[in-house]
Order: sequence, then structure tokens, then C-alpha cells
Amino acid sequence: MNDRPDSLAYAPLGRESAYPEQYDAGLLYPIERAVNRAPLGIEAGALPFVGEDEWHAFELSWLNARGKPRVAVARFRLPAESPRLIESKSWKLYLNSYNQSRFASPAAVREQLEKDLAEAAGAPVSVELFGVDASELMPQRLPGECIDELDIAIDDYTPSAEPLVVGDEIVEETLHSHLLKSNCPVTGQPDWGSVLIRYRGPRIDREGLLRYLVGYRQHQDFHEHCVEHIFCDLMARARPERLLVLARYVRRGGLDISPWRGTLGEIPPTPLRLARQ
Repeated sequence: MNDRPDSLAYAPLGRESAYPEQYDAGLLYPIERAVNRAPLGIEAGALPFVGEDEWHAFELSWLNARGKPRVAVARFRLPAESPRLIESKSWKLYLNSYNQSRFASPAAVREQLEKDLAEAAGAPVSVELFGVDASELMPQRLPGECIDELDIAIDDYTPSAEPLVVGDEIVEETLHSHLLKSNCPVTGQPDWGSVLIRYRGPRIDREGLLRYLVGYRQHQDFHEHCVEHIFCDLMARARPERLLVLARYVRRGGLDISPWRGTLGEIPPTPLRLARQ
């Protein structure tokens, strides 16, 4: 599955696609992370962060050994150090290929998912399956203070680190915004999200931070790269001792994605989903 040209020109995203009838791991379309990391000065062997890309799939179904349908919600975790991400539409097509395929047990489904996704990503991928009513999937709220009600004027909707300014006071705080929006780099479709920023270091001006985040409103990029861009800009401009950037993007096509990047030792809050996911 990894011998195809490394180009979005060949990806299924933005193309008319036939939905498969039977299981097919070849539908997964991996994309090298290095292409989008290079402009940020990120080298593969020296990542400035740790992190994961957490996905939820809400349209997973298969047949048991007797042909009876089973359904589940899947949670996937790809490590940020994996050399490749997986293009979202190919992921959806791949998951749909399970619909008319028989598996002996949920464990067999999970093992197949882990095997195929690890091969595509180039690193181990964690897979959990949940019942559709599982308490772990209930919506929650982001911790920290929301900065969305700040009364500011904005006229620039392209990413720029210039609004990021800091003061002399050293603080430890958690802030979040629900105004994150970027666009798909292929189709131009809007990707809506919420972002959490937890840090210890010089106090970041909140109005400037909100202007900065809104600056992604017309930016075209993958969710994962937007989070890495935000992390790198905050590290360069604010120079915090510790930093965590986590985004929870709204579900599209039965999939949502929540990438996070942090300094060594930082971990995100307990796995959570928001009402928009």
C-alpha cells in the first residue's frame, strides 16, 4: 500500500469513489509527514515535540461468523513520530470495506485494524473498540478558560505569529478556543475545531493569541500540520518551559481527529470528546 506516488494528486480525496464491498487494506493512502514539516524546520530524527493523532470512527461495522452485522465506535492513536499520516477519505473507504466482510470476533477486527494501520503509518497504531453507548464516548468540556468572548477586531485570516506577544510574568495556565477553523488542502471544505493550549512560561497576551488562532480561518492544511504549526509558533514566540497544544476537530464523514503535540513529559487531559464531535 506504500508504493504509490507520495502526492495528494493521487489521493482519493476530492475524487468520486466507489464504496468497496469487501475488506481491502490497499485502500489506505499514506502521506509522508516530512513534506509539510520541512517548511517549519522540523527534521524527522529530531522532532521538537511528542504527541499523537487521535481519531474516532463512528461508522465501523462488520459481519460476525454467521453473517450478522456488528457495529462499534473505534478510537485510533497514531504516534506523532510515525513517518506517515493517513489521508482521511482513504481511511473512510478502508473502514467501509469491513461492512460486508466476516470476522470471527471483535478482537479479530481490532487486530486487523492495528496491522493494516501500522503498515500504512510506519509505526504501531493503538486501536480500541467501544459499544455505541459506552460512557467513554459521552461529550465533555475542555478544561481551562475560554478566550472566545474577548472583544477584538480582526481583519487578517492568514496564519502569522506576529500577534503572539508575552509579558514578564511567569504563569501556568490552560486556555481554549472554539473558533479554530482551517480548510482541507484538496477540496477546500471547512474543518471546524476547538483548540486547547496549556503552558508554563511568560504570560501570553490573550487577545493576541485569539487573533493568531483566528488567522487559520482561510488556511489550507491537514489537521495534524495545523497543530504542529501552532506548537512551533508558540515555542518560538513565547518560549514556554512546558507546552501542550491539542485540537478537537468536528466529525466529518464519520471520522473526527484530535491531534496533540507537547513538550517532553506533557500529556493531554483524559481522552475526551466535545459536543460537536
